[in-house]
Amino acid sequence: MPWDFKSDRPIYTQLIEQIELKIFSGEYPPGAKLPSVRDIAQEASVNPNTMQRALAKLEEDGLVITHRTSGRSITEDIELIKKAKNQLAKQQIAEFLEKMKLMGFEKTETLALITDMLEEMKK
Repeated sequence: MPWDFKSDRPIYTQLIEQIELKIFSGEYPPGAKLPSVRDIAQEASVNPNTMQRALAKLEEDGLVITHRTSGRSITEDIELIKKAKNQLAKQQIAEFLEKMKLMGFEKTETLALITDMLEEMKK
């Protein structure tokens, strides 16, 4: 998954989100060693200090673990990853539902649209 940044939000926040997506999708599997801060910052074309800040937040959240002599790795706690993934999904759904409500859609209309789209995706 390429690094893709928008100008409407801080890079730091977007780095956290994109690394989380890499963890949740399995691109960075549980227990996997992460590249060095410099390498991953260069890959993302961001300042190493910004990447360091994002990784520190992910470490604070428990998704990334720092090993003093061997760098960082993804947590092996699959339940923690699943919980964080579900929390992000719920946040995304809540934002979507709020936008649908602001556009004047009733719950049943929103659900019907989602059902129709899921059916279309099966084809």
